[in-house]
Formats: sequence, structure tokens, C-alpha cells
Amino acid sequence: MRRFSRYWAGFWMRFAGRGRAGRLAMGVAALCFPPHYRRVALAHLHPEGYIAWSAAIHHPGLVLGTGVFVDERCMIFRNSGGGAVELAEKVYLYRDTIIETGEGGWVSIGADSSVHPRCQVNAYLEPIRIGRGVMIAANCALYSYDHGTEPSRPVRLQALTSRGPITIGDEAWIGTGSIVLSGVTIGTGAVVGAGSVVTRDIPPGAIAVGNPARVVRMRDDSMAAQSIGHQ
Repeated sequence: MRRFSRYWAGFWMRFAGRGRAGRLAMGVAALCFPPHYRRVALAHLHPEGYIAWSAAIHHPGLVLGTGVFVDERCMIFRNSGGGAVELAEKVYLYRDTIIETGEGGWVSIGADSSVHPRCQVNAYLEPIRIGRGVMIAANCALYSYDHGTEPSRPVRLQALTSRGPITIGDEAWIGTGSIVLSGVTIGTGAVVGAGSVVTRDIPPGAIAVGNPARVVRMRDDSMAAQSIGHQ
């Protein structure tokens, strides 16, 4: 059965592409593969990678590297004035993740990075730059903007504001349920513990936890880093 699945997928992925016919071919290729992680193998059968049939792609500025994986029910969306979304080689977006750009924001994700289920990456006014080999665990949210809070107008009617871009360095790890707000740089190799709210910069190699996130140790100080945030 496994041999047949590989043959089936290999045949249909020859017709893969970002158009409707190509997307349909990818959907047919996936019929013999279990969902979630097991379908990542499909992304390596075609230069344009794999985009699930149920994924919603409404972004003319989407740039894909080779071997990109976009899972079920993901959405990549451009609102008015939004910039590009660039996914480098072997970027994996898992199910129900949303990437949105608008009003001058753009998103870039470096090679070998993964964004796990139900994450929200919203870039307005300023970019969100995610480096190489970054792991963003499930249910995380990244917002490069804020809403105005002046008392004279309802919040929903106020202009967006921003403290600056979000930058996540190479090989960083963002734990489950974390929130990263505008103007933040998370350094290379840093770890953000599960459920943290990051409102200020995290140095390279640091482990930060809490709301607001604070550095509790450096990775060089303890082998406990792997237990801080669960993917």
C-alpha cells in the first residue's frame, strides 16, 4: 500500500501548480496520504511544493521557495495596501494558520521554518520577518500593529499604530500560545516559553517566559531550555 501511495502521489504531483487544475492535482495526490505531518512528503515531489485543496490563497504577492508545504485550511490573504508574503525553501505552514498583510506590512519566513496549527501572523504598517529554522508552536499570534485607544473615538474606528516591525532571528523557538507584539526583536536561538506575551526585545540565546515575557536564563546556563515551551 505504501508503494502504491508513493506512485499515486508522484504521478499526480507532476501536474501540480498554483492554478485551479494544479491545486486539484495536489488534492488528488493527497488522497492516499494520512493528514498533517505525513503529507509534508508531498511538498518534495514538485518544485512548487504542496498547497492543500482546502487552503485559501488570496494573495497575488505570494512568493514560494521550493518544497513549501501549506496544510489544510490555511489562509494567505492580502488586504488593501498589503505587501508580499515570501516563504523560502521548505517552509511548512500547518493547518488553520492565517498569514495576512495590509497597509504597508509584509511577511517573510526563512528556509526550514515551521508554523504550527492555528497561528495568526498579521503584518500591517510594519513587516514581520521570521528567520531560518524558526519553530513557531501552535496557537501563537504575531501582530506588527496595535489599535489606537484615544477616549474620544471607539477603538474600532481608530487608526492603527505600530511600535515597529517584528523580527525573529534564526533558530528561535516560540512556545505554544505565545503572543509577539509590534516593535519586538527576538534574537537568534532564543526560546520564548509557552503562553508568553512578548512586548520587548529578547536577546540571542535567551530563555524568556511570562506576561510580559522576561529573560529567566540564557540557554548556555541550563539544559532545561527544551522543557520551557512545548511545540
